[in-house]
Amino acid sequence: MDWVGVIPLVAGVVAILVAAYLAYFVSSKSPGNKRMKELMNSIHRGAMTFLNEEYKIISIFVVIVMAALLAMSFYTDMPWEASISFLVGAIFSALAGNIGMRIATKSNARAAEGVKKSFGNGLRIAFSSGAVMGLSVVGLGIIGVYIFYQAFIDHASLSSILFGFGFGASSIALFARVGGGIYTKSADVGADIVGKVEAGIPEDDPRNPAVIADNVGDNVGDVAGMGADLFESYVDSLIASITLAILVGYAATAPETVYPLLIAGIGIFSSIIALTFVRSEKNAYTAMRNGLFGSAIIFAILAFIATYYTMPSLNPFYAIFVGLVDGIIIGLATEYFTSDQRTPAKKIAEAATTGAATEIIQGLSIGMMSVFIPILSTAVAMIIAYNYYDVYGVALAAVGMLSTLGISLATDCYGPVADNAAGIAEMAEMGEDIRKKTESLDAVGNTTAAMGKGFAIGSAAITALALVFTFVKSVENEGIAVNISLTQPEVMAGLFIGAMLPFIFSALTMGAVGRAAEKMVDEVRRQFRELGILKGEGKPDYERCVKIATRGALREMILPVVIAVVTPLIIGIWSIGALVGLLSGATASGFLLAIFLANAGAAWDNAKKYIESGNFGGKGSDAHKAAVVGDTVGDPCKDTSGPSLNILIKLMSIVSLVFLPLFIKFL
Repeated sequence: MDWVGVIPLVAGVVAILVAAYLAYFVSSKSPGNKRMKELMNSIHRGAMTFLNEEYKIISIFVVIVMAALLAMSFYTDMPWEASISFLVGAIFSALAGNIGMRIATKSNARAAEGVKKSFGNGLRIAFSSGAVMGLSVVGLGIIGVYIFYQAFIDHASLSSILFGFGFGASSIALFARVGGGIYTKSADVGADIVGKVEAGIPEDDPRNPAVIADNVGDNVGDVAGMGADLFESYVDSLIASITLAILVGYAATAPETVYPLLIAGIGIFSSIIALTFVRSEKNAYTAMRNGLFGSAIIFAILAFIATYYTMPSLNPFYAIFVGLVDGIIIGLATEYFTSDQRTPAKKIAEAATTGAATEIIQGLSIGMMSVFIPILSTAVAMIIAYNYYDVYGVALAAVGMLSTLGISLATDCYGPVADNAAGIAEMAEMGEDIRKKTESLDAVGNTTAAMGKGFAIGSAAITALALVFTFVKSVENEGIAVNISLTQPEVMAGLFIGAMLPFIFSALTMGAVGRAAEKMVDEVRRQFRELGILKGEGKPDYERCVKIATRGALREMILPVVIAVVTPLIIGIWSIGALVGLLSGATASGFLLAIFLANAGAAWDNAKKYIESGNFGGKGSDAHKAAVVGDTVGDPCKDTSGPSLNILIKLMSIVSLVFLPLFIKFL
């Protein structure tokens, strides 16, 4: 098994090297004329300013938690090394998002300029920048878990040390997702309400003072936020499967314990190979699907071979394969309910012809209906995976779903780059032909971003399930007798509280977007009124809008994160049975609510784009104005509250695992 143990490390290093090459490839391309460079640099500066300010707050949180973990090691059975792994997990998570965002904000103008040469050239630049993020996430993720696994393989508390790494990743992910989501949607709502609806100007009109903040938001939310989100899912799925293998009786060096890392390494190589399939001079969506399905096929073949030669039976492969198929089903279901080429979004667009109210009602209906396939698919996948390899099989299903994350995340992060490229093409007045080509890139990116969110939600749910099972097994392994029957009032109380939390969390994050957006709307209106921008008498103050979005996001992101961390601590100290109920209730309602919010928001967005492509009166029509209102309502749903729930349900589970030694002290 020695050669098998080296594959994950080699895969991680290769992923980082390929990401570095792609970053060099993108950076070598021309960013265009002076105006394009100015716009690109403004977006880059705004994104980095926000991220740097966010890291200052996160650093305080990390120091406090690290000190708390270190102090706990003196009074409980928690190993002091868990505080170190927490710090490294936090750093790696922040680094993954930072790398992706840096290259994304330097790729938008280059993608717009690349379209001048050919559509395929612009596609390669935009997709390559997304691949930098995807490969950075899987590379850093597998290297981080591998290092702590190998360094403490003989340590009696290996699981606790790995949980610390996952806790660090989860904490940063929630800050990044919530903060980035509030930023991007406060800017977007402000730009849309005053710009599109009231002033009647195009989405990326340079006269709109919020246009730079809006483009910055695409990156801090959908690149840095999504990267940290899926970095967390990726490492948590590996940690859960390794830990469950140990808890059910396998040695730390047994094939079953090493197997998840081996499979993750194979997934990285499959993703790298499939990057070459993403090529097209006409249809970007077909190119993306070629890459996604190509990587899945390559992975399935290689995983089968690896399982056959390294494991006692093929049952682990079947569990892995079930997770892979579940991820594909969720992605396709999300595409159906959100794409502007499918019936649901077209129905929403048609409803817009009778006003914003009917359009919003239709969107709510579509969003609710969209939970059916992902929930059913995940439920079936969980049962099948469990039958093949008990709770260990469920954890392997999560690894299988995330196995080709290198390329699936690349298709997601491609979206914001294409969106920014389209914006720069309009703001820099590059001409109608270039604008149409970049809009084609952007239209595909809108769908891939929705699919990415659906995939992130699905992977979060099955990873959270694996973590809940890990918690229960950990409790049993400690010799603690806990009655988790539904007839126990503590368990039911925890279940209800857990089911409530995603709603409270969503209310806080959505309300935060509303409050920050109010300030943005007031500022844009003030500039239009006082500076005479629309009359050509003055220039917009972009920086002021960027500052408003930054301050609002940083101020509002703290309370939701604190609730996610503190609630399981309070419930766990009270009753471990109630905590199991809390985690189960939060996972179930959080999964449902996240799908509903993300898909409804994406469907409203694509219904608007369907109208903008010339249907039902096109841009400027009454239907278009109604659709813009619906899209504005959907913005915080799909880019703030919905995606943040992914991290909430995983973070509460990992917090419970990390602080289990503390809960035992109160028994």
